[in-house]
Amino acid sequence: MTVRADRDLKIAMFGHKRIPSREGGVEVVVEELAVRMVALHHHVTCYNRSGHHVSGQEYDGARLREYKGVRLKSVWTLDKKGLAAMSASVSAAFRTAWGKYDVVHIHAEGPSFMCWLPKLLGKRVIVTVHGLDWARAKWGKLASWYIKSGEKNAVRFADEIIVLSEGVKHYFQQTYGRETVFIPNGVTPVQKREAVEIKKQWGLEKDSYVLFLGRLVPEKGVHYLLEAWKGLRTDKKLVIAGGSSDTRDYTDRLRALAGDNVIFTGFQQGQALEELYSNAYVYVLPSDLEGMPLSLLEAMSYGNCCVVSDIEECLQVVEDHAVSFKKGDAEDLAAALQKLIDRPEEVRTLKSGAAAYICQKFSWDDTVNKTIRLYRGKQEPDGNDFAAGKREGK
Repeated sequence: MTVRADRDLKIAMFGHKRIPSREGGVEVVVEELAVRMVALHHHVTCYNRSGHHVSGQEYDGARLREYKGVRLKSVWTLDKKGLAAMSASVSAAFRTAWGKYDVVHIHAEGPSFMCWLPKLLGKRVIVTVHGLDWARAKWGKLASWYIKSGEKNAVRFADEIIVLSEGVKHYFQQTYGRETVFIPNGVTPVQKREAVEIKKQWGLEKDSYVLFLGRLVPEKGVHYLLEAWKGLRTDKKLVIAGGSSDTRDYTDRLRALAGDNVIFTGFQQGQALEELYSNAYVYVLPSDLEGMPLSLLEAMSYGNCCVVSDIEECLQVVEDHAVSFKKGDAEDLAAALQKLIDRPEEVRTLKSGAAAYICQKFSWDDTVNKTIRLYRGKQEPDGNDFAAGKREGK
């Protein structure tokens, strides 16, 4: 199915928790896409969950009906671990299937379980696979089965599948013989902030700390980072910034591993988040599993020296502009960190080129243009690259 190129599109999105929100990378992606598509005169409706913030109801924001021109609708959600995403996506699938939309864009594998329904009612269905979610450690057998079934339904029913890494593209080809389209996430140039709020709250100053920022879930590898940190010779602090995501037991385990020079800030957003990125000595992402790590793109956009595990999804982002270590190897991570702590000149060198590199390589405008062309059924034969110079709205 294709959509006429001579009119604006009516687009529905679901699969995220809610926007505006930084509960996870999916939420950032949905917000960036939706707001930019509205700016190009398309009509976008995002179906938000109606439950509480994943890090706790104290982080709940106002329930909006519109955000920067994007229509927001709340769907019924059973706010229980393992059931919130499932119930919200079922609700959203019914509403989008009978809604007056040209395109239904479903984000993540679990919500894609329902992609057959809007497809059955004549919608063009696009699925973005943000990562192989069934492999995440926090899910039990039933949830993993449901997510894997969502992956299979996407293969069977979706008009197009967007992936965020070449590794996942190869996975779909080898596992299902299904062609997918690689459209990476983007990043926005930023202005650095001085350490004001973070100094008040935690006594942090520029270059006085090493930063991890992300959800506290096992696949992020924070336990490796804490093990590595114990043996380092440094007066710097380790800052763990992020909230739990149905993973209270794991968060408690991390706190038990931490020493006195480790600070847990909890979930952060706004000025404090920007200051944490702006003033870190080194940013660390020790993940075992990623889709395309937005926090890594953001950290580099702030000009950070980054240390990442050597999984393909991280290495594909950083190329030779960061330091890598062997996935799951706390000793190798410790060695990499100690080297950077002992050699500030190497840190300065990596910082100096990080922002320019990442902002040139990844652009939200390019991501949006390619996505809209895919909505209209326009892509090059290899399913990867789009006709050069053709930009939506021009």
